[in-house]
Amino acid sequence: MYANGNQPIIVLKEGTERTKDKEAQFNNIAAAKAVGDAVRSTLGPKGMDKMLVNTIGDVVITNDGVTILKEIEVQHPAAKMVVEVAKTQDNECGDGTTTAVVLAGELLKQSEELLDAKIHPTVITNGFRMAADKAIEVLNSIAVDATKDEILKKVAVTSLTGKAVGEEYDHLADIVVKATKSVLEDGRVDPDNIRIEKKVGGVIGDTYLVEGVVVDKEIVHSRMPKRMENAKIALFIASLEVKKTEFDAQIQITDPAAMSLFLEEEENAMKAIVEKIKETGANVVFSSKGVDELVQHYLAKAGIMGYRRVKQSDLEAIAKATGGNIVGSVMEITKKDLGTAGLVEEKLVGEDGMAFITNCKNPKAMTIFARGGTEHVLEEVERALTDAVRTVGVTLEDKKVVAGAGAPEIEMGLRLSEYASSVGGREQLAIEKFAKAMEIIPWTLAENAGLDSIDSIIKLKNAHEKKKDGKYYGLDLNSGEAVDMLKKNVIEPLRVKVQAISSAEEVANMVLRIDDVIAARRAPPPAAPQGARGAPPGMMPGM
Repeated sequence: MYANGNQPIIVLKEGTERTKDKEAQFNNIAAAKAVGDAVRSTLGPKGMDKMLVNTIGDVVITNDGVTILKEIEVQHPAAKMVVEVAKTQDNECGDGTTTAVVLAGELLKQSEELLDAKIHPTVITNGFRMAADKAIEVLNSIAVDATKDEILKKVAVTSLTGKAVGEEYDHLADIVVKATKSVLEDGRVDPDNIRIEKKVGGVIGDTYLVEGVVVDKEIVHSRMPKRMENAKIALFIASLEVKKTEFDAQIQITDPAAMSLFLEEEENAMKAIVEKIKETGANVVFSSKGVDELVQHYLAKAGIMGYRRVKQSDLEAIAKATGGNIVGSVMEITKKDLGTAGLVEEKLVGEDGMAFITNCKNPKAMTIFARGGTEHVLEEVERALTDAVRTVGVTLEDKKVVAGAGAPEIEMGLRLSEYASSVGGREQLAIEKFAKAMEIIPWTLAENAGLDSIDSIIKLKNAHEKKKDGKYYGLDLNSGEAVDMLKKNVIEPLRVKVQAISSAEEVANMVLRIDDVIAARRAPPPAAPQGARGAPPGMMPGM
C-alpha cells in the first residue's frame, strides 16, 4: 500500500502471503474439489480401495472416506474445511462421508461457472441455502417408515456392501441388528455400548456376537479357576496392594523382631483386602490397576478369578453388561456393588487368553468378536461394522429411511429444477446448479461400476418422471438399469442423506464467501545438529 508521497506503508508482517478476490476464490474451490476427487473413486459398492502409507511405513487399506481423509493430512485451509465435513458426517451418522465430500466438491465446481458470469457469491450462497432447504423437504416427502426388523437388516446390508467383508453381508448384518437392538435405551442407541474386539485368525465368517463383554486379559495367577459359573463380579478402579505413601519416606528398622512384625503387618493388610472381597461373595475381580503378588496368592487360594490393569472403558462396559458398580476403594465395596453374569470364562484365542463375560441378564453392553486372516482385513472389517452399527442405530432412532443407489439424488435434482423456475431472480441460477450437482452421486456410482454415466442418468430421470413409484428408482450397478430400490433392498437412513446435504451446502457457502486469504510465513524447520552439517575435511561422512 502507498501513501500520498508514494511512501510504502507496511501493514502485514514480512513474508506474509496474500491472495485476493477471484484468485483466492478459485484457489479455495480447486483445493476443495481436489479433496472430493481424492475419495470419489471409493463411492458405492463397486468403488475401489486406497492404500495409505504413513511416514513410519504403516499401511492402511480402506475405502472409508473419513479414514482416507484423516490419514492423508491435507494442508490447504479450504481443503481442511471439507475434511471437517467428513468428520461431522461420521460423528452424526457413521456413514455417508464420501457422499458429503463429493457433493461439497461438486457444488463448488458448479459455482465456478456462476462466478465467471460475474454473479456475486452472496447471491450464490443464498440460492444454495434455499436449494438445501427444499432438498431436505423433498427427502422427507420420499422417506419411508422403518419399524420392522427386516428393514433394519436391509439398512445394515446396504452399509456393509462394498466394504471388504467378502460375501458375509447377511451374517454380519444379523449380528449388527441384534447388537444394536439390545443396547437401545429410551429410544437412543449409544454406539459405545457395542464394542468390537478383533483377533487375527480364522475368516470373516467366524465373526460372532458375544452377549456380554470380551476383555483381552489373562488371569493374574496360574492357580486361579479359568471358568466361573454364576459369577459375582467386583470392579475396582483401585490397586489391590498395600498403599504407598504419597511422599518420600524411610522406615528404619534395627531390631530383627521389628522387621518380622512389619512384614507380618503388611501380610495382614493383604489378607484383609482378600477377606473383604470374600465377605461380599465376589468370585471374580477386575482391577484397573495393579494386584500385589501376595494378593494374587490369596485370591487363588480362595478360588477367585482375578484380572489386573483392565482399561477404564472395559470396566465401564462390564459394569453396563453385569449391572455392577465400579468402586474406588476395596474396603468400601458391598454386595450391592457386585455385577452378575451367568459365566466368566477364559478362552484361548490364537496364542492369547481372553476373558469372556457372558449370559448376563439384560446386558446393555455387547461385543462383536471379529475374526479375519490379516491385520489389514480385520481393521477394514472393524470400520465396516462400526459404520453399520451407526446406520442401524440412527434408523432405530429416527424410524425413517430412503431408497439408495442414487434414487434420492435424482429425485431432489428434478424437484429442485422445478422449484428454481418458481423462484426467479439470480438465485434461480444457483438453485439450478445445486440441482445439477445432485447428479454427481449416481454419475459417480455408474462411473465406478464401469457403466456409461450419461446413459445411466437419462434412464434414472426417465424412470423418475414416468414410473408410478419413480421416486424410489435407483441405478442397478450390475445391469445398468433403473430399478425400484425398495424392492432391491438398497435402503439408507434418512438422516445420512439430510446430514450430507446440510454439511455440503454449509461448507460450499463458507468457501464461496472467502475473498481474501492472508497466510503468515511458516516457521523454518529446526536446524540440524552441529555434527550433522558435514564431516571435517579429509574425513568420510558418517565417520
